[in-house]
Amino acid sequence: MADGGIDMSMRTCETTGCDKSARLQCPTCIKLGIDGSFFCSQECFKGNWSEHKKIHKKEKQKSSIVDDVALAKQGKYNPWPGYIYTGKLRPFPTSPKREVPDHIERPDYADHPEGYAASEMTMRGNTQIKQLTKAEIEGMRTACRLAREVLDIGAKAVAVGVTADEIDRIVHEACVERNCYPSPLNYYNFPKSCCTSVNEVICHGIPDKRPLENGDIVNIDVTVYHNGYHGDLNETLFVGKIDERSKRLVKVTHECLMHAIEEVKPGVRYREVGNIIQKHAQAHGYSVVKAYCGHGIHKLFHTAPSVPHYAKNKAVGVMKPGHCFTIEPMISEGTWKDLTWPDNWTAVTQDGKRSAQFEHTLLVTDTGCEIMTRRLDKNGQPFFMD
Repeated sequence: MADGGIDMSMRTCETTGCDKSARLQCPTCIKLGIDGSFFCSQECFKGNWSEHKKIHKKEKQKSSIVDDVALAKQGKYNPWPGYIYTGKLRPFPTSPKREVPDHIERPDYADHPEGYAASEMTMRGNTQIKQLTKAEIEGMRTACRLAREVLDIGAKAVAVGVTADEIDRIVHEACVERNCYPSPLNYYNFPKSCCTSVNEVICHGIPDKRPLENGDIVNIDVTVYHNGYHGDLNETLFVGKIDERSKRLVKVTHECLMHAIEEVKPGVRYREVGNIIQKHAQAHGYSVVKAYCGHGIHKLFHTAPSVPHYAKNKAVGVMKPGHCFTIEPMISEGTWKDLTWPDNWTAVTQDGKRSAQFEHTLLVTDTGCEIMTRRLDKNGQPFFMD
């Protein structure tokens, strides 16, 4: 404990419940350049040590991240020596996990050390599809509207030089401002509040410190949890000036989603969704990723039905009014096959070619469907068409 050579006349001790004048400043904080950290005595400092040392840890993490980002920009950052990447994209450092205020309602996995979703696991293997009540439908409408607001805010931040980590921060803060928990955060230990998938990343990209580059495509996948319900959607966006090849991929991917949505109505088999999507994708020379599918959603993040996006699948179930689920096709330039980075989340194309995705949460009505996550302006068109 040391006297930092700072005027203490206006400082008070930072120990909770102590209002005495400060006489000393933490020497480690001085070295690390941390403002504050004033105490009246050694006794107060020692009594506060268990909490205070957390400040040092966070600051050291920040310094380490800054150093790693500098290495990454030089192409020298490699968290997985020996790993062979399929494309040009490389991982960058990530910031520490963001916190959600205690007053915000959270799903059961939010505070579990392994992010275990117990409520989902009790339904595992159960193919029965829940038909939502009027009250449950209103809960979903609210969650989906808020999810759309959050995605819109994140999408408007996309620009050359902006990092995915900065988009994640914006998404996280937008969730908190709306009293929502960002559903991806700690879901089976996913470390961030949204997914950002760039270029050859199919889905589940972890937001990191890599600045978006001119010509990139980036998918932002947002899910919020509000008053017990999840609302889920995603869009692929352009960064700067995009080549025609990528424009075409993104356009066709969105068409795949919309063609599938047009057929959603009571009596349609869930397996038919994949037939519609693959027919359109293949007609343009693209493939449909098979490893990931749409899913039921309401009070559970992922539940029945399972909605594959490829043809001749064996999905179980027939659409009925009150069913709520996502369709989220992932369409690739080359192979449909995927690999996962050693972070156990980032799914990439096996040949390193680009992949795009769009997603909506849908409600089956008596005559068709309601797009619950539809954009509220620009006649509902996605951002890439602006």
